[in-house]
Amino acid sequence: MNELNFSEVISRSQNIRALYRQLELENHGSEWTIEEDALAFLTDAGLVGRLTMSQQGRWPKGGNTDAELSHKLGECIWWLTILADRMGLDMNTALEGFLNKTEKLLDK
Repeated sequence: MNELNFSEVISRSQNIRALYRQLELENHGSEWTIEEDALAFLTDAGLVGRLTMSQQGRWPKGGNTDAELSHKLGECIWWLTILADRMGLDMNTALEGFLNKTEKLLDK
């Protein structure tokens, strides 16, 4: 599998979100709000927690836990990218700022 660059992740994420937007319009007559997108992200983040417990033997396994966990981790990154975009925040800047601030904090 090829490594993705972050610009490609953002672009592909935006394209997928546009396709979901069309489905929302067709099925519900309106697109999801930013708040609904945030709630969907939080739901998936919760599933990462449950799947992690399953993978670590702290919750009953069901199905292919590793595959499901991998999918949900990817989906959470996708959601964060979409949320940043919809709120007018630059994900590259947000991530760079976090990494710089945290590295300086921990590099005392």
